[in-house]
Amino acid sequence: MIPKYRKQYNQEFSDEKYNQLKNILAEKGGTAPAFRVSESPIFLTKEFENKLLDASESIISQIKAIPAELLQKAIPDHCRVPNDTSQPHFFTIDFGVCKSENGTIEPQLIELQAFPSLYAFQKVYEETYCEVYPFLSEIRNLMPHETFKNYLKELIVGDENPENVILLEIFPERQKTAIDFALTEKLIGIKTVCLTKVKKEGRKLYYENNGKLTEIKRIYNRVIFDELDNIPDLHTEFDFREEVDVKWITHPNWFFKISKFLLPLLQHQFVPKSYFLHEFPDNENLEDFVLKPLFSFAGSGVNLNPTKEITDSIQDKENYILQRKVFYEPIFEDINGDFSKAEIRLLYIWRENDERPILLENLGRMTKAAMVNVDFNKKDAIWIGSSNAFFG
Repeated sequence: MIPKYRKQYNQEFSDEKYNQLKNILAEKGGTAPAFRVSESPIFLTKEFENKLLDASESIISQIKAIPAELLQKAIPDHCRVPNDTSQPHFFTIDFGVCKSENGTIEPQLIELQAFPSLYAFQKVYEETYCEVYPFLSEIRNLMPHETFKNYLKELIVGDENPENVILLEIFPERQKTAIDFALTEKLIGIKTVCLTKVKKEGRKLYYENNGKLTEIKRIYNRVIFDELDNIPDLHTEFDFREEVDVKWITHPNWFFKISKFLLPLLQHQFVPKSYFLHEFPDNENLEDFVLKPLFSFAGSGVNLNPTKEITDSIQDKENYILQRKVFYEPIFEDINGDFSKAEIRLLYIWRENDERPILLENLGRMTKAAMVNVDFNKKDAIWIGSSNAFFG
């Protein structure tokens, strides 16, 4: 894909430059990424980018047409948070880089979320690639840093004083995404606060800011709400399900509404056919499908080779989907002549009065294993991990 840039990149690549890339990221973030950073960006053609955007725009239109009451059914009763919004503030959509039956490279939808990904990190990551490899500036994202910053600040901080806005996470210092929290703080001037440190008085929430109790008016939410139940001995003053005087960016209910729950409802040539497990038809072959729990994060619970014995044993079949298998095409050549596979996540924001979301950045992930998760790769593999896509 874009042989010109792949060839030049592989010729210029060195371990010294890879270490320089990682060191610059650690310097900018004040902490090193706790996830593996790939040695290489992903190079894709403008034609492929147009296919991505066409599929994404179609999916957005289909989601907008889904009745609100149907989306509400996606929210587990024990996870329902008051004061829902009419649309999410964030929208991300993942596509695998695959090969069609006629041999063309095309995207295939993997999943979608209304949850913020590594927005601040990915912008800095792209810029850092361009610093270390200046020729990449020819095909970089056209959105200037300042425009990107203003979009994110307007969305998250709004008209409030930044000290009344927090990035909320559970034990943020333990999270793999801690560098993104640090870069978000630098970018838009808000503090990262652990859920266990939030104070509650009546309907108001507070946090300690430089020794002073400060009211929280807006929450940039990075907590996966349904994972809180899995944390032993978690003590908090504030429960998400309580009525409080805060504005959620984005509202926790959207984590469930824009999720695998939607996959059986979407149609497009780049959307693999999906079924709820309890509606899986007899004329389909189970071997052609991947089993996924509706509510899981980072690939947990996914079964690439489900059997009838496994699916029959599941009690809550309505909480699982079967998605037709897609096959990622290994087309990203490394310096040894081996090839990696990849998926691309498009990072949108959705302002409250806008009809459609705005694409800000992308996030790439590279692998040489069956699943796009670094944990499944051989330890000495290269061209794997977090990346960024360049289109030319």
